Amino acid sequence: MSLVIVDPENPYRYLEIRGRVVRITEEGARAHIDALAKRYTGADRFTLSSPEEVRVMYIIEPTRVVAR
Repeated sequence: MSLVIVDPENPYRYLEIRGRVVRITEEGARAHIDALAKRYTGADRFTLSSPEEVRVMYIIEPTRVVAR
C-alpha cells in the first residue's frame, strides 16, 4: 500500500507512506466517517451515503515514510 499526499501550493513537497495492510474491517468504520464529518463539517453524521453502502477501514502498518 502506498499513500502520497502532495502539497497543493508546492508540487515538489510531499509525504509518502508505504506499508502493508494488516487488517480490513467494517467494525468502527461508520463511527469513523461520522467523526470525520463532525470534524470537517460540524454535522453529527455523514449523510452522503446510500443505505446499501458498506463502509470498510484498511489498517496499515507503515514500513517506510518519506517527507520532502
